[in-house]
Amino acid sequence: MQMDTKREQGLLKLSIAVTLLVGVIGVASGLLIGSQAIVFDGMYSLVDVVLTVAALAVSRLVAREGSHRFQYGYWHLEPMVEAFGGAILALACVYAAVNAVDGLLSGGHEVSYDFGAAWAAVLSAVGLAMAVYMKRRSRELQSGLLALDARSWLVSGLLSLALLVGFVIAVAIEGSAWSAWVPYVDSAVLLVIALAMLPVPVAAMWGPMREVLQVAPDELDRKVQAVMDAVIAERGFLEYTSHVAKIGRARFVEIHILVPPDYHIGSIANADAIRDDIAHRLGAHGPQFWLTVDFTADRAWT
Repeated sequence: MQMDTKREQGLLKLSIAVTLLVGVIGVASGLLIGSQAIVFDGMYSLVDVVLTVAALAVSRLVAREGSHRFQYGYWHLEPMVEAFGGAILALACVYAAVNAVDGLLSGGHEVSYDFGAAWAAVLSAVGLAMAVYMKRRSRELQSGLLALDARSWLVSGLLSLALLVGFVIAVAIEGSAWSAWVPYVDSAVLLVIALAMLPVPVAAMWGPMREVLQVAPDELDRKVQAVMDAVIAERGFLEYTSHVAKIGRARFVEIHILVPPDYHIGSIANADAIRDDIAHRLGAHGPQFWLTVDFTADRAWT
């Protein structure tokens, strides 16, 4: 069971290259002008590089067939990486918020806000452009990994946009009656963006965690029930039980059909024809759909 993920891998490599460049320059420039907020933005990008590398590794594994140890393939790794990535980014936001509070309580610090505003504008443009691009590609390829990467770029872009707004305000009030507040701007902006961005990775963890825990997806479950209700009525079977799960891009459906003791399905070919009919109605085609349909006259097996 294989699928082509070369396009996905190429997009992830592009994201890694851009993120690494932005992160290194961001940390260096943040240290140069004394801005905790820009340093956090750069560090956020570098953490994201690690997560994207992990996503790339998973993308390559998903394209491979299962092994003796992982006989169902490596689909389960995709939601695990997504959930782990969301958790790491959420912790980064919490850590930034704590540092921001510490900076405010310690009286703030001096920052070269004019240079910081220019750099924040560049970061914002890059981040939002990459977010839009990756989101479109994730929909096109139906890739959870690219969707995670798009969310990370969105957080980074909005974070940089908030930096830009805050630094422009700081430049505007320098030399005015509000100038005493200028040293606090960097920490205040960092606190605001950290708290504002925190819900994004937290929300991103919810769907993957449901898949890791194998919570039955409602839409797939309803579709299986609708198809099987019709099949049972049309073919005179007694009843059925079904089990469904969504793990990454893989869909797993297991159906047990209870037939009357005197029911004659006929040849194996007839049984396969019934399976093909069910598969067609479910749209169970492609390497990412695992479908099992069995027949029994013993209720204990359903």
